[in-house]
Amino acid sequence: MALPPTTEINETFLREVDENLRRDRVHDFFRDNRGLLIAALILFLATAGGIIWWQQHQIDKSGEEVEQLAKVYRDIGDSKLDKVPAEIGPLASSSSKSVRASALFTRAALALEQNDSALASTTYGAIANDSSMPQPYRDAALLRQTTLDFDKLKPEEVISRLAPLAKPDSAWFGSAGEMTAMALIKQGKTLEAGKSFAAIAANKDVPVSMRARAVQVAGTLGVDASAALPPSAQ
Repeated sequence: MALPPTTEINETFLREVDENLRRDRVHDFFRDNRGLLIAALILFLATAGGIIWWQQHQIDKSGEEVEQLAKVYRDIGDSKLDKVPAEIGPLASSSSKSVRASALFTRAALALEQNDSALASTTYGAIANDSSMPQPYRDAALLRQTTLDFDKLKPEEVISRLAPLAKPDSAWFGSAGEMTAMALIKQGKTLEAGKSFAAIAANKDVPVSMRARAVQVAGTLGVDASAALPPSAQ
């Protein structure tokens, strides 16, 4: 049933009134809270601008540090080694993990070049124990530190330290496995050491030259691992 004309007019009028009231409320809200809204807008723009500035600052800072690191390498290449320690200092405490790691590895390498194995070992240890560093950096540093300290460590210390790396699925299995096997030999566990060398020989992810060496050492320990190598590598 169609609504009477008066009813239709009333409904139309009510809708217009409702819309006008809503517009007035919005207008009143902005009028009454104008200062607060402007302050909020300024705060938002300042925060957003600050974040953008900080991100760009970090990028610029990282770029400058990479350039400084490149200068260090140039100085090393030009045999200007006396300048390097001072240049590395700020980079070794960089907020960039890659820059910091590169600087510390460079410091350790330079220490070895200058026959300062103590400083090299300490530097590698600092990298290995830095939980903020990516794990591959820490693993590489731990392996190098253990290589330097091998003769000073007790066999059980070597085995314990390298346990996470001396696993078949580790990228460092070859080198860590060799040192672990050598530590086993120091303990008089020659058969266990021979089996460790055989495991290295059988691992296809290990370089062939290392696998061939492992076969030879395993053989001297009474373990025949020759079948692990392809004929071309024997």
